[in-house]
Amino acid sequence: MSSDNQITIVGNLTDDPELRYTANGAAVANFRVAYSTRIRDAAGNWTDGETSFFTVNCWRALAENAAETLTRGARVVVTGRLKQRSWENQEGEKRTVIEIEADDLGPSLKWATASVTKTSRSSSSSSSSSGGDWGAAVAAPVGAAMEEETPLDAG
Repeated sequence: MSSDNQITIVGNLTDDPELRYTANGAAVANFRVAYSTRIRDAAGNWTDGETSFFTVNCWRALAENAAETLTRGARVVVTGRLKQRSWENQEGEKRTVIEIEADDLGPSLKWATASVTKTSRSSSSSSSSSGGDWGAAVAAPVGAAMEEETPLDAG
């Protein structure tokens, strides 16, 4: 995960993620997340404030997992980087948009539960750089004893 201009948002999906593939075969998913502030008025009543909408883009395995898992209305937590994109429309006017390029995302567990299932990845040249096959057995380091304590066992 990159450390530049990190942002984390929590909100609800306005629609199901849209999954597409680039000409090179990379998966990309796009969706929008909405967040409404809650405001307490002078009488002590809570009302909805303005709603902010954020466009989120995610790539490769994250895109495929998002499209398979998330649905409209789901409350999500998105961590990523701000990206600015500019273009000219058909009338020649310059347009600019700021979007979130997701590094990680998942369902919010504030008002829901989730069941996590690890996905297995096919072994390829890119799998070694991205963490390898999730389903593959991992050999213990040479000279390591089976009863050795791991960092997760320490308490």
